[in-house]
Amino acid sequence: MVRPPTARSAVPGVGRLGLLEPSAAASLHELGWDNVESIPVLWALSRAPDADLALNTLVKLRERMENDWAALDSAIRAETALRGRLFALLGSSSAFADHLVVDPAAWQILRRKELPSRDELIADLLDAVRAVPEEGPNAGPLLFRAGESGPEVVALLRKRYRDQLLLLAALDLAATVENEPVLAYQVVGRHLTALADAALTAALSVAVARVCKDGPVPVRLAVIAMGKSGACELNYVSDVDVVFVAEPADATATRLAAEMMSVASAAYFEVDAALRPEGKAGALVRTLDSHVAYYKRWARTWEFQALLKNRPMTGDLELGQQYKDALMPMVWTASERPDFVADVQAMRRRVEDLVPADMRERELKLGHGSLRDVEFAVQLLQLVHGRVDESLHVQGTVEALTALAAGGYIGRDDAANLTASYEFLRLLEHRLQLQRLRRTHTLPASDDEEGMRWLARAAHIRPDGRQDAVGVLAAEIRRNAVRVRRLHAKLFYRPLLESVVKLEPEALRLSPDAAVRQLAALGYQAPEHALGHLEALTRGVSRKGRIQALLLPTLLEWLGETPNPDAGLLAYRRVSEGLGDQTWFLRELRDEGAIAQRLMIVLGSSEYLPDLLINAPDTIRMYADGPGGPLLLSPQPEDVARGIMTAAARYNDPKRAVGAARSLRRHELARVASADLLGMLDVEQVCRALSSVWVAVLEASLAAVIRASEAELGAPAPADFAVIGMGRLGGKELGYGSDADVLFVCDPRPGEDETKAVKWAISVADKVQKLLGAPSTDPPLLVDAGLRPEGRNGALVRTLAAYDAYYQQWAQSWEVQALLRAHQVAGDQRLGVRFLHVIDKVRYPAGGVSAEAVREIRRIKARIDAERLPRNANPATHTKLGRGGLADIEWTVQLMQLRYAHDVLGLHNTSTLESLNVIEETKLLDPSDVALLRDAWLTATKARNALVLVRGKPADQLPGPGRLLSAVARVAGWPNDDGSEFLDHYMRVTRRAKAVVERVFGQ
Repeated sequence: MVRPPTARSAVPGVGRLGLLEPSAAASLHELGWDNVESIPVLWALSRAPDADLALNTLVKLRERMENDWAALDSAIRAETALRGRLFALLGSSSAFADHLVVDPAAWQILRRKELPSRDELIADLLDAVRAVPEEGPNAGPLLFRAGESGPEVVALLRKRYRDQLLLLAALDLAATVENEPVLAYQVVGRHLTALADAALTAALSVAVARVCKDGPVPVRLAVIAMGKSGACELNYVSDVDVVFVAEPADATATRLAAEMMSVASAAYFEVDAALRPEGKAGALVRTLDSHVAYYKRWARTWEFQALLKNRPMTGDLELGQQYKDALMPMVWTASERPDFVADVQAMRRRVEDLVPADMRERELKLGHGSLRDVEFAVQLLQLVHGRVDESLHVQGTVEALTALAAGGYIGRDDAANLTASYEFLRLLEHRLQLQRLRRTHTLPASDDEEGMRWLARAAHIRPDGRQDAVGVLAAEIRRNAVRVRRLHAKLFYRPLLESVVKLEPEALRLSPDAAVRQLAALGYQAPEHALGHLEALTRGVSRKGRIQALLLPTLLEWLGETPNPDAGLLAYRRVSEGLGDQTWFLRELRDEGAIAQRLMIVLGSSEYLPDLLINAPDTIRMYADGPGGPLLLSPQPEDVARGIMTAAARYNDPKRAVGAARSLRRHELARVASADLLGMLDVEQVCRALSSVWVAVLEASLAAVIRASEAELGAPAPADFAVIGMGRLGGKELGYGSDADVLFVCDPRPGEDETKAVKWAISVADKVQKLLGAPSTDPPLLVDAGLRPEGRNGALVRTLAAYDAYYQQWAQSWEVQALLRAHQVAGDQRLGVRFLHVIDKVRYPAGGVSAEAVREIRRIKARIDAERLPRNANPATHTKLGRGGLADIEWTVQLMQLRYAHDVLGLHNTSTLESLNVIEETKLLDPSDVALLRDAWLTATKARNALVLVRGKPADQLPGPGRLLSAVARVAGWPNDDGSEFLDHYMRVTRRAKAVVERVFGQ
C-alpha cells in the first residue's frame, strides 16, 4: 500500500531558513514566530547576513524588554522598513547587536526614515553635554561650552554617537533584507564625516569647559580635517586625521587641542594629529604663519599630497579658511619641485612595504589593486594638472575622478569603471568594519568559507545562476582588483598615447602641454623627447602602430618604475625599429606579460644591453617563463661553449669562423646580462658564465686560425700551441668590462725548426688578437698578452723551454704573483698542462717564497696604492684599486698563497673565492676576517658589473649620489632606489675588509 505524500508545512523550518544553531527552533517558538502569521517575518530573518546572530540577539532583546517586547514584536510584523533595518543590522554587526541589548529602547531610533542633517547631528551631540554657544571675543558658530564636563561625558557622548551610527548602519544595510533604498557610497561617507564633525565639535565644547573655566576662550583655535575626513569619505571605523591652527599658539591652545583629542578618542574614535608639520615630533598647535613658513621651507612632496584633502572642520572656521587659502596655492605648485617624482615614488613604495607579502591579496586598503592605488593615482593626477585647471581642486576621490574625466585627463569609461571599483572595495571595507566596529581592511582568508558567505550577504551579493554568493563575491573581488591594478596604465599613459595617435573617433586627447606635464610627473627628465618617441612608435595606421598604441600604456608604466625611463623609452624605440621586420616581436610583448615587463626593466636600467638585444633579438624570447622557470636560466655554460666551438668549426675562413663565434657570444652576453640585471644570477654564476664564453671564443678562434694556416701551408702546424689564461680569465672570474689576459706558449713538433715554429706561432697569436679585436657592434674582445715575460717588449709567443728558462732565472716578484692566476684555457691541452707544471715550481716554491720576495710584494702594493689610482678618483669608492676593493682582496689572497701554498695544496687554485674558502678551512686567517674579505670581493665585483651594465662601458669608479648611483644600486641588487644607502653599505663593507688587508700585509 502506497502512502499519500505528507503535506508540506506552510511555515518554513529552520533548515529552509538557513538557521544552523541547534537552539534555533526553540528560539523561534519562544519569540512566537513558528506560525503561519509570522511567515513574512521568518523569510525576512532568513535574508539577514547572519540569521543565527540576528535570532540570538532578538531572544536576548525579548528577555531584556519583558513587557515592552510586544511593542517591538508588533512593529516588526507591521513595519517592513523597520524589520529590514533591524534584521540587517543584527545580522551584520555583533557590536550593534550588543548595543541594542544594553539599551533595548534604542530600537525606536530605527523608525526614522531619513538621515539627520549635519546641523541636527551637531545639535544632538552638543545636547548630550548640555553645551551652549561660547561667548566673548573669540566666539564663533562652531565654538561651544559644555554644561557637563566631568568624567561622565565620555559615556554620554559615546551613547549619542553610537545611536547616530546605529541609524546610519541600519539604513545602509536594510536593502539586504527588504526592498529598501540603497544608500550611495558618497551619501554614507558624507554622513559619517558630518557625524565626525559633530562629534569633535562636542568634544571641543568639553575641552573649553575644562580648560577655560574662569572666562571666555582667550585663543582662536581651528580644527582642520585631513585624510578621509577632509575628503568627506570617512569609514565607519577610522582614525580621524586633524591639524590644529591657533592664534596665539600658546599653552592654552595646546591644552584645548590635547583635551579635545583625549575626549574624542575615549568617546568615539582615535583622533590622529600626525599629519601636522614635523609629524609627531612637531608642536601639536601652530600659528598660521608658522604653518606657512614650514610648508615653504621644509615640507616634502607627500605633505602637499596630504594637504589636498584639508578642510576646516570645527572651532574657528574663519581661521581654518585662512589656513586653507594660504596653503592650497603651494599644493598646486608641488609638482614643479625638483624632488617631486622621487618623493612620490618613495611614498608609493613605503605604502606597499607596509603590507606583508602574504596579505597583499586580502588587504583592501594597501594591497595590490587596492583603495590606496586608486587614491594615490588620482591625487597624483590632481597635483600634475591642478596647477592650471581649477576644476580639479576637489577633495573626494570620486569627485576628483569625475573632474579628471570632465577635464579630459582620463577617459570617461575609465573614470566610471574606477569609480565603480573604488565604491565596491569601500563597500566591502564598510561591511567588514561594521561586523565588530573595529578598524579593519582585511578580507577573510580564502579558506574561511563562513566569513566569505557572511560578507557576500552583508554586501548584498546574490548567486548568479552559475555560482553561489561566495563564488560571485570572490570573482568580483578578483575582477575589481585586476581593474584597479591596471589603473596606472589607464590613468597616466592611455591619455598620453591617445594624444599622439587617434585610436577611436571619440578618443581622449591631452593637449601637448598637459602630456608633457604628465610625463614629467612620471619621472621623465626630457618629456618633450619622450612624447616624440611615442609619436614615432605609433605613427601611421599600420597594424604595428595600432599594436604599439595598445601595448605602450602598460610598457610605459613599467618603464616609469625603472632608474632611467627616458633612456629606456629611447632604447625601446631603437629595439622596435631594429626589429621592425620581425613579426614575432610585438606579438610576444602582447601575449607574454613576463617578456614585456622584463624587457622594460632591462631597457630602463642598462645602456649595455640595448645594442646586444638589437643584434641578438632571440634573447628577448628567453625573457618568458618555461615549465622549469625563466628560460634565461635554461642554457648551461658548458652547452653554450660546445655550441660556439661547433658553429665556428663549420667554416674554413677564420673571419667567418670568428664571426660565428662572436655571434653566439653576443647571444650569451645578452642572456647572462639580462638574467643578472633581473636578479636571476648571483655574482659567482655571472663570472663563471662570462669566463666560459670567453674561453670558448678563444678556443674557437685559435682552432680556426690554425686550420687556415695548415691549409695554407699544406702541412700540419709546425708547433703545438696553447693559450694560458691569466688574471680574472685564469681565475674564471671575468666581469663585463674585463679584458682577457693571456700568455701564448708553443712547443716545436719533432723535426721542426724552432725559429720557424716560433715565427709561425707568433703569426697565429697575432692573427687571433686582430680577429677578436676587430671593430664590431659587440662589446670589445681584447686579448691582452701584457703579462708575458719582459712585458710588451718581450716576444709575443715563447717556447715552453724559453718560459722555463726565463722564470727560473729572471722572474720578478710581480711575475711570480701573476702566475698564481695562470690556467690553461685554449689550444693544446697537454702543452697547457705541461706549462702549468713548469711554473708550479716558481709560483709554489718549496718552503714558500722568501722573506725578501714578501717585502718586495709589500713595497709594490704600497706603490700601487699611492700611484696607480686614477686622478680625481675617490679611493673609498673605486671598485678595483680603492680601499678594500678588488685589488686589495686579490693581493691579500695571493700573498697568503705565496706564503703557504707549498704546504696547503688547496691553495693551488686560481680562483679568489675558492682560495678564500681554503684559507678559512685551514684557519690561516680567522673565519670572521675571511668573511669580511669575501663580502668585500663580492660587493665590489657586483658593483663593478653593475657599473658596466648601467653605463654601457667599462668603469671602476662608483658615482656620487644621484640618479646614476641609484641606477647602479638597483642593478647591483640593492633592495631600493636609495643610492646613498647602497654607497654607505659599500664603504662600510670595504672599510672593514681594508682593516684585514692591512693586518695581513703588516704581518
